[in-house]
Amino acid sequence: MGLLIVGSIGLDTVETPFGKIEDALGGSATYISIASSYFTQSTNLVGVVGEDFGEKNIELFKSRKINLDGLQIIKGGKTFRWGGKYHNDMNNRDTLFTELNVFENFNPIIPERNRKDEFILLGNILPSLQLQVLEQVPNPDFIVCDTMNLWINIAYDDLLKVFSKVDALIINDSEAKMLAKESNLIKCARIIREMGPKYLVIKKGEHGALLFGDDFIFSAPAYPLETVFDPTGAGDTFAGAFTAYLYKTKNINKENLKRAVIYGSVMASFCVEKFSTKAIENLDDLKINKRFNEFLTMSKFEYD
Repeated sequence: MGLLIVGSIGLDTVETPFGKIEDALGGSATYISIASSYFTQSTNLVGVVGEDFGEKNIELFKSRKINLDGLQIIKGGKTFRWGGKYHNDMNNRDTLFTELNVFENFNPIIPERNRKDEFILLGNILPSLQLQVLEQVPNPDFIVCDTMNLWINIAYDDLLKVFSKVDALIINDSEAKMLAKESNLIKCARIIREMGPKYLVIKKGEHGALLFGDDFIFSAPAYPLETVFDPTGAGDTFAGAFTAYLYKTKNINKENLKRAVIYGSVMASFCVEKFSTKAIENLDDLKINKRFNEFLTMSKFEYD
């Protein structure tokens, strides 16, 4: 039993004001699983790639003790590819191309040994596929879900079915406003949580994140960085660390959820410091905990 992660695995071509990288490791499940591997060695990855994915990328997953029993490698197929160019403010980007390739016909088959996994993190994939995963893992303890504006627009009904089954939803502020049809994030949170999720995290990029529960709101800052090198995958990295910390501690309460948000923010802050997954491939507990403590120092104040 462990933490089951289902999502996209791809090769990205990314251009920012600081440079360009081609065919770099990418995809939601990639960032999620690497981030989660710092908190548990029970990460089980389900995804699909083509023969062109490369043994070097496979070895990276293995080096992080990520279980690949659920990884489908399609003979003769090509891996999902995405290309994007970031604007100078690094908050906006243009998608230059999307090639679904083998991901177009992805059928998430959960290995028998993983159908009793206690935690599930559904990466940003078609809601109907997220539902297929949940049908194969009938009794998880905790389900976390991510989505995107495309699915809100074209797969809304299936998305609501997913929301009715998940414990926590992680989305960004623009997605929250689109989903709730409101401009105020507090109103958005109330409306979205009425759709099913007990907990909601709204990511606000360089402005941090908000966590909503039944009787609390928690506002977490973003880590102050002089340079954001590549924002790709930061949200997925956040989700991976957030979920894996909760899996590691097996403690779903208010204070532990807050700590999970901070650990998510810590890992996301590392992610943006280099292209692709480079900045989160060789971290250690010392670096992670040092930055976690810096978050605590930044947020602490005295009251007389």
